[in-house]
Amino acid sequence: MYRNILVPLDGSAFGEHALPLALSVAKRAGASLQLVQVLPLVNPIYSELPFYIDDTTEGQILEHQRKVARTYLEETAAKLKKVAPSVPITPVVLEGVVETMIRTQVAKQGADLVMLTTHGRGPLARFWMGSVADELVRHLPVPVLLVRPAEHPPEYEPEPKLKHILVPLDGEPLAEKMLNPAICMGKLMKADFTLLRVVKPVFPYLSYPAAGNGIAQVAESVLENAREVEMQRVNDAQGYLEKVAAPLREHGLVVVTRVEVDESPSHAILKYGASADLIAMETHGRGGLARLFMGSTADQVIRGKTVPVLIHRLVEAKA
Repeated sequence: MYRNILVPLDGSAFGEHALPLALSVAKRAGASLQLVQVLPLVNPIYSELPFYIDDTTEGQILEHQRKVARTYLEETAAKLKKVAPSVPITPVVLEGVVETMIRTQVAKQGADLVMLTTHGRGPLARFWMGSVADELVRHLPVPVLLVRPAEHPPEYEPEPKLKHILVPLDGEPLAEKMLNPAICMGKLMKADFTLLRVVKPVFPYLSYPAAGNGIAQVAESVLENAREVEMQRVNDAQGYLEKVAAPLREHGLVVVTRVEVDESPSHAILKYGASADLIAMETHGRGGLARLFMGSTADQVIRGKTVPVLIHRLVEAKA
């Protein structure tokens, strides 16, 4: 269960689009919210300007930034308290490298979920969809919930709800660790689940049919064998998903299983994610999971969806 939720903000309206869902999760979980804004170091910002920033000036600039950040976070917290007075909210102003300070704050305060906006226009797009969000997703030891902003200001009423959660799996036991944070979120929201496994087709690899007499018959036989292999893969994948789903159903969860044959995992995930309110997926690991979800697949899903994406960095235990 989530107890301490951290929401990084950058002072923009775009960054605040993670707040309605964060507030909903916190209220349902009985969790506290940390609103964190990280002030960048002054010297690197002004290092390329054609004048010298002395210690006194630097201190004045930094103190002004602190005041602006504190005021912004306190006003934001007050606004949230009007919507959910029972949720403890703590404004936190930090100074330093953004991703480093957020990682430190997560560890220091024991945050078990980080929620942030991931894409917007103008400065926000460059800020969060670049190295910061990437670093957080790849290195934080807790789940990260990524929210895409809308064009209008964030809305707190009606309360955001996640009724349907899509969980892509690849058949690896380590990948199933995604189920814990996904189920935790689903129980809070009283959501149902779809477990999806993507099977790559056999046909793209059939580019060299046998030569000789009766080539058409041989090619047809090869294709038929390929269909049988592919069908067996689909059946195995379906059996795997049903095995994973069984204990979840025994605990009263509504779980549907789906197998999709597709050369592109991201395409299949986005296809089935069109009817979901949340996509929950792993982003790091060894073996098959790393090859499947690291890099382009996760990036394409995050960029291609307007629904929130719950990301969990898989850590494989050392022998």
